[in-house]
Formats: sequence, C-alpha cells, structure tokens
Amino acid sequence: MNFWLKNISAIILIAVFPKLSGQIGYHSIIGLNLATISHITEGKSLNPGISTGINFGGSIDLPLTRNLSFQPALIFSAKGSVYKTDSTEYSVSPIYAEIPLNLSYSFGWEAFKITFFAGPYFACGIGGNTLTTGGTFQNLSYGSGANDDLKRFDIGINIGGGFTIKGFLICAQYGSSLTNISPDAKVDTEMKNKVIGITLISPFGEKK
Repeated sequence: MNFWLKNISAIILIAVFPKLSGQIGYHSIIGLNLATISHITEGKSLNPGISTGINFGGSIDLPLTRNLSFQPALIFSAKGSVYKTDSTEYSVSPIYAEIPLNLSYSFGWEAFKITFFAGPYFACGIGGNTLTTGGTFQNLSYGSGANDDLKRFDIGINIGGGFTIKGFLICAQYGSSLTNISPDAKVDTEMKNKVIGITLISPFGEKK
C-alpha cells in the first residue's frame, strides 16, 4: 500500500505542481476512533453510545508555504454507535474508505512543532456489521431504502491539532457528517457520523 500511495501520488503532484514536487512528504497513519452516530427521529434522539474502532492509512504532504501544507490522505476508518432502550441493545459498525483533504499549519522548531489542521472529507462505506440483543449478527446494508442501515456516501468536515516530535505527529481530531446518512428519505430521521480520533502520523520515507 505504501509503495503505490507513494508513487502514484508523486506522479500526480509532479504533473500538477512541478515546482513543488521536490518537497513532497509521505506519512503513514494509525489511530483510535471514539465514534457515535447521532439518530434523531421526529425530533427525538436515541442517545447514542460510543463505539470504538481503528483508523489507518497513508497521506502525502505538499508544502504551500513555510508553515502551511496541503495534506490529502486515504484512510480506512471504523465508526459506529451503540443504542440502548429498556429491553434492547443495538449497535451499528460501518467501515469507510475515507479521503480527508486537510490544510495544515505548523509552527515551532525542527525537532518540535505545534500543528493545527482542518478540511473536508469524502467517505464511502465498504463494510461493517450490526449486532442486536441476543447476538444476532448481520452484515451492514448500504442503500437508500427502508430496509437499509445507512447511506453509502458521507461528506463531512474535520478539525484537529497536535504536536510533532522529530517528524512524528501525535494529534487529536473531531470529524462530523455534513450530510444525512439515514437511508430512508420517507421517514423524518437524521443520522450523522461524529468521531473523536487519537492518531499517530509518522514519516515512511524521505521527501522526494
């Protein structure tokens, strides 16, 4: 994965930004998600509980100025939520292929920097499962019908910050859907992914 990400991104960026192609950086990403899916039906919330999952992938770093960078990435992110009533418990655990497009601002010294970032993300559901009381386990269904669990595509925004020590960025971020991922348009329901992530972003090669 690192090989293809590194070489394909380099070809694209060399073509589009030839003057900056010598400054491209490559990073691997791994982290923990604390996720919920808000669920409001006819004005009533189901009070979602937190679901834990992982995120991992890779990113490229394209410097725009001394302190500002554009950082597109491809990550695989496990999200979801747990819902409880008096007699039942239901969890939904989608897995997304996600493309964040962040602008990152860093300041400090070479060995230690403070970093803030923000930008939109575009996500596509590629898997996951649901689990109900009694242990009924089913593959998650994506679509726009009454029998589906979630819409497949999600667009949102994330914001975060952290600190970089010798090229390793330890950061926290918050991401939230801007779109309604409830599958059934006929029902007055709004569902949105909300994720707090703790992530380690590390270099996996010298700048090319």
